[in-house]
Amino acid sequence: MGRICGVAAAATAVDMSSSIRLALRETPTVELRLDWLANDAERSKLLRWVRQHHPVGATLLATCRRKGAGGRFAGHIDAQLYWLIQAREAGCQWCDIEVETLRKLPGQSAREHAVPPCIMLSVHDFQRTPKLTQAIHLPSYGEVDAVKIAAHSRAIGDSVRLLRWARRSNDCIAVPMGEIGLPARILALREGSALAYAPVADSTAPGQVSLHELKHLYRAHQLNRRTPVFGVIGDPIGHSLSPLLHNSAFVAKKVNAVYLPFLVKDLRDFLAAIPEFGIRGFSVTIPHKQKILKYLKQCDPLAADIGAVNTVVVARDGSLSGSNTDYVGILRSLEEKLDLARSRVLVFGAGGSARAAAFALARAGATVAVCARRELAGRQLAQAIGGEVVPRRALRTENFDAVLNTTPVGMYPHAEISPLGLRELHCRIVMDLIYRPERTQLLKLAASKGIATISGVEMFLAQGIAQWELWTKQRAPESVMRRAVLAALRAEAPPKATRRRRAR
Repeated sequence: MGRICGVAAAATAVDMSSSIRLALRETPTVELRLDWLANDAERSKLLRWVRQHHPVGATLLATCRRKGAGGRFAGHIDAQLYWLIQAREAGCQWCDIEVETLRKLPGQSAREHAVPPCIMLSVHDFQRTPKLTQAIHLPSYGEVDAVKIAAHSRAIGDSVRLLRWARRSNDCIAVPMGEIGLPARILALREGSALAYAPVADSTAPGQVSLHELKHLYRAHQLNRRTPVFGVIGDPIGHSLSPLLHNSAFVAKKVNAVYLPFLVKDLRDFLAAIPEFGIRGFSVTIPHKQKILKYLKQCDPLAADIGAVNTVVVARDGSLSGSNTDYVGILRSLEEKLDLARSRVLVFGAGGSARAAAFALARAGATVAVCARRELAGRQLAQAIGGEVVPRRALRTENFDAVLNTTPVGMYPHAEISPLGLRELHCRIVMDLIYRPERTQLLKLAASKGIATISGVEMFLAQGIAQWELWTKQRAPESVMRRAVLAALRAEAPPKATRRRRAR
C-alpha cells in the first residue's frame, strides 16, 4: 500500500472514475467513497467500471459510511454490507467499517460477511478529540486489520495527543480533523500513522489539503523525525500563501524541511506544541505580531523598537528569538518608486504591520502620518516614530505622496471590500500590504483614479525570502518563490470581462 491514500468522492460514477484515475497518478492507494454516490444505480455503474479497469498494483479501499457515522449513505446496515460485498467482487482489497456498524453486527465482527478481506475499523468524532490514554490492540477490536481514529481538533494540543497515540500503536491511522488539526494531519505519517488521507477533488472533511499538495508541496510521505518544521501562525490563516512560498523553495533546493499553516487561537497552545512537532522557526501574522513579544528570550533591537515580530527562530534549547522582516519588505517595495526622504506617506492602521511600515518609512527619512480606527494606538505609533496623526475625516482633503493600507480589510475571502473610499485617495501611489488577492479593491479604486499601485505581493515576497534565508542560512531561490506565488494568485483571479462586438 502507498502511505498516502487518495480519496475519490463524487455524486456520479463518471466523476468518481475520473477521480480514481487522477488519484492513481499520485498514489497506488485509493479510497472509494461509495456513500457519496447519488444512488444505487451510480454505485452499480462505478463498481462495474472498477471491475473492468482495476489497475495492476493498485490498492482500493471501499467506504460506504452511513449518515449516523458522518457519511452520506441513507440505507440500513444490511444495505451498507451489500455494497461492501459488491466492492470486494469488483476487486477492492480493503473496506472501512465504522464502529457504529460493527457494534450492531453479530459478535461485533464483520468476518462472517463476504466484505473485502482487509478490514479497517474507523472511529469518527466530529466534535472533539477523545481521551486516548492507551495504545490500540487490534485483536480486541473484532480482529480487524487496522484502526483509524479521525477526531476534530479544537486546540493544537488535541492533535498532539492524537499523534502520540499513533506513535504508540501499530497498524493504526490518525486523522486530525479541522483547520487547527491540519499541520498534524500532514505530519501524521512521520509520527507513525499507517496512512494519510487527501481528497482528489472535493473535500470530504474539514481541514484537508489536496492529494497533489500533500504529496508534492508538503511531501508528507518523505518527512521523518529529522525533518525540521517551520510554519506560520495566525488567525485567520487559511488565506496564507506562505506554505507555498517556503515549501516551493525547500523543494527547489532539496532541503529536508517543511512549512505548515497553524491556525492559532491561543499562543500558549501553540508554544506548548513546539517540541512535539520539532518546530525550528515560524512566521507570525495577525493577531500575534505583538503578543509574541512576551514569550521571546531574545529580540532584534529593531523589532523591539517596532514592537512587533513577524519572524521567530527556535533555538536548540527551545528558547525563542524574534525579528521583523516586514521592515525589509516594505522598504524594497517603495524605494524604487519614491524618494522616501522627500515624501509624505500615510500609514493606514496601527497593528503589527503598521508599526513595521511606520518605523521603516521614518528611518528612511519619510514624513509619516498615521490614521487608525483605534485612535489611541494610532497616537502611540505616531509618537513612537515622531510622526503625525491624521483623523479619518481629514483624508478627503489631505495629500500624500503614498498611502499604505496595513489593515486586513479587503483580504481574501472578503475581497470586495476596500478600507478606503475613492474620495480619500489623494496621492501618487497606493500600496496595499494585502497580497491575496493580488489586485485588491483598494488598488482597483486607485487605478481607476489614475494612481500608481503597488501590490502587497512585492512585500510578501521580500519579507518571506528574508525569513527563508534567516532560517536555512542559504540563499533563497527567489525566482522559484516568485513564480509559485504569482501563478497561484493569477490562477484564482477572475477572468477579465470581454466585450462582445455587436453584429452590424
